[in-house]
Amino acid sequence: MTVEPFRAITVSRLAHQLKAEGRSIIHMEFGQPSTGAPAAAIARAHQVLDADAMGYWESPDLRGRIARLYQGRYDVSVDPDRILLTCGASPALVLALSARFRPGDRIALARPGYVAYRNALRALHLEPVEIACGPESRFQLTAAQLAVLDPAPAGVIIASPANPTGTIIPDAELAAIAEVCRTRNIAIVSDEIYHGLSYVGPTASMLQFAPDAMIINSFSKYWSMAGWRLGWLLVPDALIDAARAYIGNMFLTPPSLSQHAGLVAMDATEELEGHIQTYARNRDLMLEALPALGLRKIAPPDGAFYIWADIGHLTDDSVAFCEQLLRDTGVATAPGVDFDPVEGRRFIRFSFAVSTPEIREALDRLRPWFAAR
Repeated sequence: MTVEPFRAITVSRLAHQLKAEGRSIIHMEFGQPSTGAPAAAIARAHQVLDADAMGYWESPDLRGRIARLYQGRYDVSVDPDRILLTCGASPALVLALSARFRPGDRIALARPGYVAYRNALRALHLEPVEIACGPESRFQLTAAQLAVLDPAPAGVIIASPANPTGTIIPDAELAAIAEVCRTRNIAIVSDEIYHGLSYVGPTASMLQFAPDAMIINSFSKYWSMAGWRLGWLLVPDALIDAARAYIGNMFLTPPSLSQHAGLVAMDATEELEGHIQTYARNRDLMLEALPALGLRKIAPPDGAFYIWADIGHLTDDSVAFCEQLLRDTGVATAPGVDFDPVEGRRFIRFSFAVSTPEIREALDRLRPWFAAR
C-alpha cells in the first residue's frame, strides 16, 4: 500500500534551508516543545554518562514509576509488567497495531487526525476507515459514529487531546465509546501522548473506561523530551507475550540514557507545570489575534499545543499556502492535508509550543501578510 509523505517535514526542510541562508525562522510546523528536558533529568544524564557503559536495558524503576502515574493521575491500578518501554510514541503505535491486528483488519479513526495513524496502518497492510469529524463533534470521533459502522471495524484509534485540533473527548463520551467497543468487539488503541497538557481541566484516560485498551504515551510532549526518544505502550494481560515478542525483534529497548533521565523527569513537576503556563499564555495570544487575521473558524484547542484553522476563504491548496507563508514571513506552519486528505487542503495547523516572545514576533509578521489578502 502507498504511504504518503509527511508534508510538514517538507515545510520544515524549506525552513531550515532559509535559516541557513540567513533568514529568521519561527518554527510552528512541528509539535515539539521549544524547552529542553527538565534540569534534574539533564543532570542525571551527565552522572550516568560518567559512570555507566549502558547497553540493552529496560528500567524496572521507570516502569514502576509509570504505573504510579496511572494510580496518581487516574486512580487506576496498573501492573508494571503491562508497560513496555519504547523509543517514543511512534514505535509504540507500530507495536500496538502489530501485536493486536492482522493484515486486512479495518481500523477506524477520526479525520482530521495525526498523519502517522493512516500511514502506519497502510504500511502494516491494515485498512484505515477514516470518519469525517467536523465542528459539530468538535473534530472528534463519537460513540454514535462507531455504533453505525457496518461492518464493525476490528479496532479504533482514539486521541484526546487530539492532533491537529487539540480537542478533548469528554469523560461521558469516552465511556460511551468504550461501551460501544465492548458491545461490538472493537479493540481500542488510545494515544494519550498529550496528557498533562490541558487548559480545561483534567483529561481522563481511556483506561478508566476500557481496562483492555492499549494506551500509548511518550516523554516527548509533557516532559519536553522529544529528542530523547522515550515512550511506552500499556497492553492488556492477554497481549503481553505477543507484544514483547514484537518489541524484542523490531525495536529492542529504548536508549538507556533516556530511561535514566526519564525517571527523574517524572518528578520535575514544578518545572513542567511552568511550561504549561507558557503554552497557556501562547494559546491566549493566538486566540486573541487570529480572528483579526481573518481566521475565525478554528477547532477548540482544549489541550496539546495546536490550533487547527480554516483558511478556505484564502486557498484550496494548504501546501502551497504554507510554503508561501514561510517564504514571505519566516513563519513555518503545517499544511492541513497531512491530517485530513479530503478537507485539509483548506486548513493549516499552528503549533504554539515555542516561546512567548516567538509567538509575539510571529503574530507581528502574520498581521500584515494576512491583511494583504
